[in-house]
Amino acid sequence: MKTALITGITGQDGSYLSEFLLGKGYDVHGTIRRSSVDYRERIAHLEGHPHFHLHYADLGDSMSLLQVVGKVRPDEIYNLAAQSHVQVSFDAPEFTADVDATGVLRILEAVRQCGLAATCRIYQASTSELYGKVEQVPQNESTPFHPYSPYAVAKLYGYWIVKEYREAYGMFCCSGILFNHESERRGETFVTRKITLAAARIAQGKQDKLYLGNLSSRRDWGYAKDYVECMWLILQNERPEDFVIATGEQHTVREFCRLAFRYAGIELRFEGEGVHEKGIDCATGRVLVEVSEDFYRPTDVVNLWGDPTKAQRELGWNPTKTSFEQLVRLMVDADMAKVAVERAGEEVRTNLAEYLEKGIVK
Repeated sequence: MKTALITGITGQDGSYLSEFLLGKGYDVHGTIRRSSVDYRERIAHLEGHPHFHLHYADLGDSMSLLQVVGKVRPDEIYNLAAQSHVQVSFDAPEFTADVDATGVLRILEAVRQCGLAATCRIYQASTSELYGKVEQVPQNESTPFHPYSPYAVAKLYGYWIVKEYREAYGMFCCSGILFNHESERRGETFVTRKITLAAARIAQGKQDKLYLGNLSSRRDWGYAKDYVECMWLILQNERPEDFVIATGEQHTVREFCRLAFRYAGIELRFEGEGVHEKGIDCATGRVLVEVSEDFYRPTDVVNLWGDPTKAQRELGWNPTKTSFEQLVRLMVDADMAKVAVERAGEEVRTNLAEYLEKGIVK
């Protein structure tokens, strides 16, 4: 039985990767941060599994990482923990640098200090944001980097320190340059989930309007559940190498928005340009989507498009197992169900309050 250690196990990717590795017969360990708020909803169904274990550690604390790595002595480490929101990195650049840059170094050093440099394989979750102000379309493993946010700059350090430890110490450590990957488990502050949740709420009368940033931004969107398989394949490769993980397809925020609303039962047409563009309900004429300058970034990446040829050829990975349309449908269906449950709960609470007021129940 192989042993894997996952940082960021409570996140979207961490939860899917945990399920995937348990299915492969791994003993899975994950790190979580101590907090007064419990963020384990994505992995709650795994707790109690005989081969699923949680440990307290933080990428900002080298001693906690040393302790966990020394205790678990993993065969594989998947570093998925990060401050992963681009906009937040402009507001918290120092924290982002400490976790996303120096945090990677702390993991590499923990492996070395625990005497596991020759036996432990390490996967680093890198990002398409490294390409930033893109110099080539589509982007592959040879495309020059041009990071365009504090998040991307911090991740670039993580990418290069992994490469340095691979060459300097002969460690099996690799970076997967992941393009945007979404799912029904995506955080609600990310634009795709923000769109699908708003579409569900608007369709069910719980929200009036959705405000977005640049509708013309182009992204390569894949399904997170498919992408964690590629993470695993990277560490099963004969040689430690870096790989682009992407679908090879590109869509605008506008396309994602139109499709999400369609699956929620609303057909949109878009009128205007730039900050004056609006998404209008074809059936009622109501404006349901507007652009707000508040969601524009100081520097905005507008054209990310990955080339997964190397991963297809060398790892045998299928980047389009789940199509773009299927991805959006999965997310909308999940959020339609979520909003319906919330509405039912609100009705129960309202009825109960009325019954209590009238003395029907005590």
